[in-house]
Amino acid sequence: HLILFLLFVGPFNCFASYSRATELFYSLNEGLPAGVLIGSLAHDLRLPMAGGQHPVAPQPPLSFTLASRGFGEQYVQLDNRSGELHTSAVEIDREALCVESSGATIFGAAAGVSSSSSLPSSESCLLLLDVLVLPQEYFRLVKVKIAIRDVNDNAPRFPVPHIQLSVPENAPVNTRLAIEHPAFDPDMGTNGVQTYRLRDNYGVFTLDVEENESGERTPYLIVMGALDRETREEYVTVIVAEDGGTPPLVGSATLTIGISDINDNCPQFNDSQINVTLYGNSSLGTHMATVHAVDMDLGSNAQISYSYSQKVPQPSRDLFHLNESTGAITLSSKVDGDTPRLHRLIILGNGPGCIPAVITVLVTIIKVMMRPPEVVPRFIANEAEGVVYLKELEPVNTPIAFFTIKDPDEKYKVNCYLDGDGPFRLSPYKPYNNEYLLETTKPLDYETQQLYEISVVAWNSEGFHVNKIIKVQVLDDNDNSPVFSQQLIELSIEENNVPNAFLTKLHATDADSGERGQVSYFLGPDAPSYFSLDKTTGVLTVSTQLDREEKEKYRYTVKAVDSGFPPRESIATVTITVLDKNDNSPRFINKDFSFFVPENFPGFGEIGVISVTDADAGQNGWVALSVLNGSDIFVIDTGKGVLRAKVSLDREQQSSYVLWIEAVDGGDPALSSTAKITILLLDINDNPPLVLFPQSNMSYLLVLPSTLPGSPITEVYAVDKDTGMNAVIAYSIIGRRGPRPESFRIDPKTGNITLEESLMQNDYGLYRLLVKVSDHGYPEPLHSTVMVNLFVNDTVSNESYIESLLRREPDISIEEKQPQISIEPTHKKMESTSCMPTLVALSIISLGSIALVTGMGIYICLRKGKKHHRADENLEVQIPLNGRINLHMLEKKPMEISNI
Repeated sequence: HLILFLLFVGPFNCFASYSRATELFYSLNEGLPAGVLIGSLAHDLRLPMAGGQHPVAPQPPLSFTLASRGFGEQYVQLDNRSGELHTSAVEIDREALCVESSGATIFGAAAGVSSSSSLPSSESCLLLLDVLVLPQEYFRLVKVKIAIRDVNDNAPRFPVPHIQLSVPENAPVNTRLAIEHPAFDPDMGTNGVQTYRLRDNYGVFTLDVEENESGERTPYLIVMGALDRETREEYVTVIVAEDGGTPPLVGSATLTIGISDINDNCPQFNDSQINVTLYGNSSLGTHMATVHAVDMDLGSNAQISYSYSQKVPQPSRDLFHLNESTGAITLSSKVDGDTPRLHRLIILGNGPGCIPAVITVLVTIIKVMMRPPEVVPRFIANEAEGVVYLKELEPVNTPIAFFTIKDPDEKYKVNCYLDGDGPFRLSPYKPYNNEYLLETTKPLDYETQQLYEISVVAWNSEGFHVNKIIKVQVLDDNDNSPVFSQQLIELSIEENNVPNAFLTKLHATDADSGERGQVSYFLGPDAPSYFSLDKTTGVLTVSTQLDREEKEKYRYTVKAVDSGFPPRESIATVTITVLDKNDNSPRFINKDFSFFVPENFPGFGEIGVISVTDADAGQNGWVALSVLNGSDIFVIDTGKGVLRAKVSLDREQQSSYVLWIEAVDGGDPALSSTAKITILLLDINDNPPLVLFPQSNMSYLLVLPSTLPGSPITEVYAVDKDTGMNAVIAYSIIGRRGPRPESFRIDPKTGNITLEESLMQNDYGLYRLLVKVSDHGYPEPLHSTVMVNLFVNDTVSNESYIESLLRREPDISIEEKQPQISIEPTHKKMESTSCMPTLVALSIISLGSIALVTGMGIYICLRKGKKHHRADENLEVQIPLNGRINLHMLEKKPMEISNI
């Protein structure tokens, strides 16, 4: 057979081997992205490609198809035409794909098929595919085997986070203990777990790793030093597992090494001898002494039992009882006259596997010839097993018990007294002898002291004492109210808080016990409904967003109530300050501001005040104003909001200004808003009328003698840059010169000059009319003058002569007659919208500002009349012109009387 070997070198070191027996081998790393070339089946099988040259005929196109829809096909994409095999969008995870592949997979040569030298290794994870090659003449079934190479994409992991290991304290050095939970790494080979180490070995431990035949690595703990449980019984460290990848990955778990006890300590007594004195009249069961030995071991190794030594005689054993467990020695037989006065008790402390510890108890018996006094109690208060129970609210002088004092021999006088601290008194109860009453002297307080231990001591004249111990247990009552740690609880929270925001946790204590000391918390009746207080924990929350601008301070009460009967309560006050956040933009009092300013207003004079507010507080509520446009003319006072013009304003240059003012607060981030400012300049009579025609005092006009009376001769045309009454022009002739100068008159409204009388032969010559053009401004009207020259003749035969006459200084006397002009509509009278009464009233009220007020009144009223009578009431000054000056008529525009 022909054996073919092909080493496929690519960006991911994929390789392929093939044979014409239709079996191919590839290998690639796990985790590669989509589109990585695995191999070309057509190339590796040496198949001719479509369109290739053939000596006989063109080759039909090849077709490659996956023969089955197996599990492995989701990881690859096969090009049906080229036969190229690529990775798919489903990432190949070797550990997930080959969970069960623990054994080796060997691919040998099949019958008639040669094996490739690049077979998968024993740790291979194979992906098996069947590919059909068509058309019929190239038909074959190709077995494709893809070996998935492992990469270090998994860190070692211990099966449990905490590992417990026990080491006996007598373990010798080099003792090896297997750690039963080794780390697991799904990766193979050197990418698997390689080493273990301890993060802290305490100088007495180390780790070693053993590998078995199957390649599994098990960590072993090795003891490197002496251990003593009595010195230290536990070591806690971290065990770290590290794989062999590049870079290496690690995993860790907590390792607790417990030192188990062995019986390496024996019992020991602190003393070698105890001396005890016993009176001969002591009653049976009297406790004499207790011996106690100590064993440092634990559990059963530390169990100690006590026993008499063999040296202790039997009479002493019978007289004194020794408790084997506790070591207590009590009197077990009655002492009589034959009882020895001295007893040496040798007691052994026995431990398992130990030599007993020895202590000697030396008992001396004092012979008593008389009986001691007797104390007989009779309890009035509740008593059980020698304990008297009193409520703390019991009044002063509450009786507790009667005590009867007796002398058994009735020979001696017996006295008694009370021994011990506490508010108690023992006094004789008369008229009886040897009767004493025990009672309280002060109120009892459970919270101060719960238990008292007192003794009633009786002694006779021979000095014999008898003690009767009494315990008084104080019972708690609900006599204490809860107490808040603070009576005034001051809190703060930023506005716009999240719902159910935590405010604080209230804490109150109750000195009573049990249920009487259990505290519950409640809101007072003055608390808003959106505050909540947990009854049990005392956690105070607010269920809604707070708005400082709506309310800045909250003040209400809270209650702490105990569970006693009847319940007691206390009250504290909660104050909450809502802190400001910059959540409000500056707000102008108006969206649009309008200011009326007389022209020629002085520079930096106050035009108006821009009022702006910001609901926020502090720095967030500080507002700075600035002019967005027109800043070269206007300025604004940031603090006061005063708008000023840097220069004097001229209405004739610009009649109005529109500014945009921006208000920016001091928050972070800052918020802003804008407002529109309209400045309207009111006219002042600062411009005299400008005569446009005639253009020169030297011009003249030929008037034919045949001109009929009433005919228009010419006109004087003037304009005024002002507005309103300041622009209403009146014409008058103030000076005349000529043969018969009264022959001409001027219309005071239109400036038209007409012929009044027929011209005669004697009226020929040059006429010079001095025309005054005056406005109606206030307080002082302004005027201009112009000379109108009329030459009455049939023709102009000698122009130079006329010009010489014009160059002479006219000798004209000035007439100071004021021109009379009435301002009336051209077509019809003003109706109810006339403003003359308003003008008169305003003039009377404010003489000082008559020009400003008059202009505003005329403007507002006439504009109002213009709306209703725009078609009929057109207040224009009509200037009829004769045919010789129609050119000027075309250039002139109608002028409104009042247009503020």
